[in-house]
Amino acid sequence: MLPPQRDHDYPNSSSLTARATRREMLCLAAFSALAAGTRSANAVPDGAITIGSHVSLAPTWFDPAETLSIITPFMLMYAMHDAMAKAMPEGPIAPCLAESWTMAGDGLSYTFVLRPNVRFHNGEPVTAEDVKFSFERYRGASHQLMKNRVATVETPDGLHVRFQLKAPWPDFLTFYAAASGAGWIVPKKYVEQVGEVGFKKAPIGAGPYKFASFTPGLELVCEAFEGYWRKIPAVKRLVFKVIPDEATRLAALQRGEIDIAYSIRGELAAELMRTRELTIKAAVGSAPFWLYFPEQWDLNSPWHDQRVRQAVSLAIDRKTMNEALTLGHSHLTGSIFPENFDFYWQPPEPEYDPARAKKLLADAGFPNGFDAGDYSCDASYANIGEVVLNYLREIGIRVQLRPLERAAFFSAYSEKKLKNIVQGASGAFGNAATRAEAFVVKGGTYAYGSYPDIDALFAEQETEMDPAKRTALLHRLQQLVHERNIYAPIWQNALLSGVGRRVGQSGFGLIKGFPYTAPFEDLTLKPRA
Repeated sequence: MLPPQRDHDYPNSSSLTARATRREMLCLAAFSALAAGTRSANAVPDGAITIGSHVSLAPTWFDPAETLSIITPFMLMYAMHDAMAKAMPEGPIAPCLAESWTMAGDGLSYTFVLRPNVRFHNGEPVTAEDVKFSFERYRGASHQLMKNRVATVETPDGLHVRFQLKAPWPDFLTFYAAASGAGWIVPKKYVEQVGEVGFKKAPIGAGPYKFASFTPGLELVCEAFEGYWRKIPAVKRLVFKVIPDEATRLAALQRGEIDIAYSIRGELAAELMRTRELTIKAAVGSAPFWLYFPEQWDLNSPWHDQRVRQAVSLAIDRKTMNEALTLGHSHLTGSIFPENFDFYWQPPEPEYDPARAKKLLADAGFPNGFDAGDYSCDASYANIGEVVLNYLREIGIRVQLRPLERAAFFSAYSEKKLKNIVQGASGAFGNAATRAEAFVVKGGTYAYGSYPDIDALFAEQETEMDPAKRTALLHRLQQLVHERNIYAPIWQNALLSGVGRRVGQSGFGLIKGFPYTAPFEDLTLKPRA
């Protein structure tokens, strides 16, 4: 029984039950048969795949309860944990620990049916109590919004969970199963036994791989979980090796020390393409990059003047940057909202006009430019910042690059500690509303201020059950974000990664909108010669 892929497309009926067409059932049967065949052929996991990570791994990413509005934690969660529903090759909200769900006709409740006989890595069964516990424990992105809208979580028995809403909410499923970690399930008894700190030191989940060891700053090691419900992983061991330097990652891949290297860009990407037996994978995920001006609400700040923000956008030669850094694979959408999201509104193509940018600065009272302070960014994407800094200097805006490790950067970003210019990004799943909730409207995790009319549009669309009306509201919201230059979008990023000679199925591109390797249980090694 398949759930609806987009939870805003509701037919008019007294109740909605997730259902499949005959063609979908045949496709699912064929997929299941293929999976069963793979399971049989790989009954005993073998070998190891080592992934060169472009960022330092943070223990907070081992715990679904602390998931932020970024994609990075899912890089690890797809290995160690599992969700009620999540993005999979079958679709953006595919049944996983929940085999089906039903929305009541009045839109006031969702009832999930758990897949029977699924177990955590410690052998304990996954139950409705674990689902309820995981939701109530969740404290990551959008947690307050969800808890404000969910009245109760009921567990009629061990395999049924019912979420009672305070009012109809068309985005419940999108927030629960896509844009947050609230639907990723952890074992209640184990968490209560070891405590919050203990869980991060030795996490237990229901995913295809078990936590084996973690050496901070060096590597995370996971072992195949042969009891995984979907299929037995073909590869016995996954090693996530931290290699922050891009050239060092590529060299390790060329020498065969690692099998997959995340994020290889520019001249190094061109070198990768020339290296025999290595393959480059360009994955355009759901991650627009942008510049944010957190002090635009301060009347005494240069960024309060929209002309200054517009000048920054006009100063950036995105096409040249794209060719130089991502070999032309990134998409120049001109938006902070992913083009692959539901309710996306396409803005005009971004312009490059440094002469006009200088005139706007002069009109705003800065004919000689100004010292703009820090330009804060995620250190793994400091090379984007270096290029942008040069463009800004050309029009007279002088800034200093301030790269931070990813976990520290997003912590400071969400705690509203960054100033001047912030180079931000998010590849989290969801739709236009979930992205606005985190980055645009009042109370958003990464919103340092907001505009009342945009907040009003967001509030109106939250309870609008008519898809056409809701689309119009969200399009207008995005249009205002664009017209006011709240952000200066850069591009929707293409993550260029390298795959080594031993890898069969790398997992890149299997899940639409996901830039990393997944599902991990589908990864394979080539047969030994």
